[in-house]
Amino acid sequence: MARKMASQGTPATAALTAAGVPFVLHPYAHDPAAASYGLEAAEVLGIDPKRVFKTLMVEVEGKLAVAVVPVSGNLDLKAAAAALGSKKASMADPKAAERRTGYVLGGISPLGQRQPSPTVLDDSALAFDTILVSGGRRGLDIELAPADLLRLTNGVTGAIGTGSS
Repeated sequence: MARKMASQGTPATAALTAAGVPFVLHPYAHDPAAASYGLEAAEVLGIDPKRVFKTLMVEVEGKLAVAVVPVSGNLDLKAAAAALGSKKASMADPKAAERRTGYVLGGISPLGQRQPSPTVLDDSALAFDTILVSGGRRGLDIELAPADLLRLTNGVTGAIGTGSS
């Protein structure tokens, strides 16, 4: 995979470049009327939705954490909490998620966040050589190896996705 920056620079692409991690940018024309940012990306880019992952911010024991699951399914909050060493998780307040990450909803990347948070990646990602995650803005996805995502986020894996089969 070649590294591509051009004018697509975001904190996520800067983090990847600084770490020397290979990645491919997948920009697309975002439709503001799209019901699901992730499914829109999969459809527009022509990529299996099981390989395109959405970044969700959750609250675990009063702290924010990152859960990354396929756009073709949903997040199992209880499983995410367990993967992060807790009993219970809830979806984070959207404004708190934006403040913590420095990104807008629909463009939150697990990479290059203003304040990094504990991260859990659905273990289905490990079945693929590369996956796509948000590049840090709506209309931009980054393709990279799941192992690189885990390494750069100090993330763990877990069976946290539902309905993506």
